[in-house]
Amino acid sequence: MIRRNARPSRRAVMRGALAGAGMSLAAPGAAALAAGPGESRGERFDPGDWASVRAQFPLNRRHLQFTAYYLAAHPAPVAAAIDRHRRALDRDTAIYVESFDARQEAVREAAAAFLGGGPDEIALTDSTTMGLALLYAGLRLKPGDEVLTTEHDFYATHESLRLRAARSGAAVRKVRLYEDPAAASADRMVARLRAGITPRTRAVAVTWVHSGTGVKLPVRAVADMVADANRGRDEADRVLLCVDAVHGFGAEAPTPLELGCDFFVTGTHKWLFGPRGTGVIWGTKAAWARMDPTIPSFSMPALLGWWSDKPPEGPAAVLTTPGGFHTYEHRWALPEAFAFHRAIGPARIAARTREQAAQLKDGLARMRHVTLLTPRDPAVSSGLVCCNVTGRKPDEVVAELREEHGIIASVTPYRDQALRFGPSIVTTPAEVDAVVRAIVGLG
Repeated sequence: MIRRNARPSRRAVMRGALAGAGMSLAAPGAAALAAGPGESRGERFDPGDWASVRAQFPLNRRHLQFTAYYLAAHPAPVAAAIDRHRRALDRDTAIYVESFDARQEAVREAAAAFLGGGPDEIALTDSTTMGLALLYAGLRLKPGDEVLTTEHDFYATHESLRLRAARSGAAVRKVRLYEDPAAASADRMVARLRAGITPRTRAVAVTWVHSGTGVKLPVRAVADMVADANRGRDEADRVLLCVDAVHGFGAEAPTPLELGCDFFVTGTHKWLFGPRGTGVIWGTKAAWARMDPTIPSFSMPALLGWWSDKPPEGPAAVLTTPGGFHTYEHRWALPEAFAFHRAIGPARIAARTREQAAQLKDGLARMRHVTLLTPRDPAVSSGLVCCNVTGRKPDEVVAELREEHGIIASVTPYRDQALRFGPSIVTTPAEVDAVVRAIVGLG
């Protein structure tokens, strides 16, 4: 029987609340949170050797994996961490989740070390789509406010904004940044976004690398333009720059701080090759102050607020992290994904990706029967390479490349479809040459 007049101690309240969600005040020892060695098939991992990097992935070597970024294979260190957490959860579930709060914080700390900023500025999600939905559902918008986006953004952004507009009375406006993606210009893209900002604009919602064309937005230049547009505005009216970063994160080296955005939303199971079903929202403290949580979180601030019958007080990013039970063996393996990427070197990975993409684009550009959609300029392109083969449907080309050449490509999920490749750390220059030869044969 609950006695309404009883006043338990603060520590008892915290312990009881956290226990109800499978959490504990107790922090595990260093050994409990330590990562395993993560070596592949008994071979020592040499992050300076691209062959050793490839050996960390269990991908089918009979195929040339040019869509490995789509829903990434787990490299050995990540797979080992997932297995370690899964075994512990299966063996002693209740005991293992007693360290819930410490493990969540360890993931935030690893993400902050990789992305910049502090752990309290990072919300943990299951995907880019979840992150975008949480962000745009939580932005404080009122009737008459506007959000500016582009015609080139993916469904997850467009639909999240449509749903938010329907609930808030705010308007969503779209601008076209380019007619011919292959000829996209950084200056023109920035200018078209600037022309779309009005006194009512409260957010600019863009994508770092467009998944339908491979065009890379010059986010730093956009951030500088938005900063200029914000001069003289009150804080509540300041335009927030919100970036869907999933096809740049892990393929490009700049951090959100270096890009200058307010919110940076990404899944970590694409170009970072992190655990499947994981993602983050990174935001500045000022930006987090402009949004509200939409799903109750499993966190100490949220539960303390519930127990005291008051609105929760705590970091907005922590309160935005959705509660409920997730695939914690995957989420808690995220630090190993960041460590794997850092060991190889973000700049080296970006260079390797960029070099292979340039090699592929150069080869495709020489073919009369191919229309290259992705700019050849690395300033406005990244790892994705999109094209069309004259007289052939993209899905037919994907099937023929797979069946005849063992090349795994994809079709862009847009109204205007295209053939898409993603050179990465699991492909090689020799494999890029094989793709070029195969496309030549389609002419």
